[in-house]
Amino acid sequence: MELNEWQRLQCFGHRLQLAIENALKALTPASTKQAVERAVGVCKKVVSAFSNSWKRKRDLAKAQAVLGLPPHQLITETPTRWGSRQQMIQRFLEQEKALSQVLLADKKARNLVPSWQDMMVLESMNKALGPLFEFIDALSGEKYVTVSFLKPVLHLFNNEILSQKDGDTELSKAIKEGILKYLNEKYDDCTTNNLLDMATFVDPRFKTAYMKEERVEFIKMRAAAELVDMATPAPENAETATFISPPAAEDNPDLPYPTKKTKKSLGSYFKKAPAAGQGTSRSQSSRASIELELSMYLQTPGPDSEADPLVWWKQHELNFPLVARLAKKYLCIPATSSSSERAFSVSGNIVTCKRSCLKPNTVDQLVFLALNL
Repeated sequence: MELNEWQRLQCFGHRLQLAIENALKALTPASTKQAVERAVGVCKKVVSAFSNSWKRKRDLAKAQAVLGLPPHQLITETPTRWGSRQQMIQRFLEQEKALSQVLLADKKARNLVPSWQDMMVLESMNKALGPLFEFIDALSGEKYVTVSFLKPVLHLFNNEILSQKDGDTELSKAIKEGILKYLNEKYDDCTTNNLLDMATFVDPRFKTAYMKEERVEFIKMRAAAELVDMATPAPENAETATFISPPAAEDNPDLPYPTKKTKKSLGSYFKKAPAAGQGTSRSQSSRASIELELSMYLQTPGPDSEADPLVWWKQHELNFPLVARLAKKYLCIPATSSSSERAFSVSGNIVTCKRSCLKPNTVDQLVFLALNL
């Protein structure tokens, strides 16, 4: 991608995970960071103690029934799975009463009962991180548009989800501040910002709603320039035309009959040479029609935020044919790398130790069938 100078968009799920990790590492003072590490460590030890003992699992199920808690199993953190630590903490807090009851009844595991300080730290982390992973799940889909949601989601993070609120502990505030700082720095890159603004621009649900006012005109000009490039036909290559022309009979003795050479007409010499000023006027009229189409698109009422923009474009493609081509270019970009990771997981399930001699074409066909049937 670097050699071809292709523009790329990093996975939003991965960036959010890095933002959380960096926010936790940057906690100050050192005692706060140590308290977080201790609380998470206690949570992991408790989950491990129940995962490795069928008796504790049985006792946990009984305690859940007595206390009226949902019969959920504990979740183990997986480093390669986004949000697994948060899911582990959330499930731990949900089952805390049942877990403490079982641990207190077991002499060998009483030391694993979390203290109130640990519980306060885990609750603060859950309050700050809990709402974030719902967005990762939503942005990891494959059958609907996701890239145009990145700008609205970042706006929502800054103004609601990760904003400072009454009742937040100092730990929650520090975690929120660290996450926002990381995300805003990463998505402040000019190239990434232009890509996200263009994707939001061609989504009829958002258009210019989540752009800065000073960038609206710039994005309009950028969209018009791209549409001009799309509408301009590629110049013919004289060498290619000569290469694909039929050979003469004297050059190719296998031809049964000689090829008759056609004479050029006088008008053919002027076919590719427009009159003075004609090419400029055409480009100007094309630019004017594109800008008119963009203005009409922006003035057209958009669908509801829960509507599918692809359905809207299917219905309005005849009205805005050029902008529709731009929408096809940008709205197909996935916001996360989940789809490719799912494909790798399917490949790993197919090419096992007992099926390690499959031919590449066979693997391609099996993966395609597994993902599309």
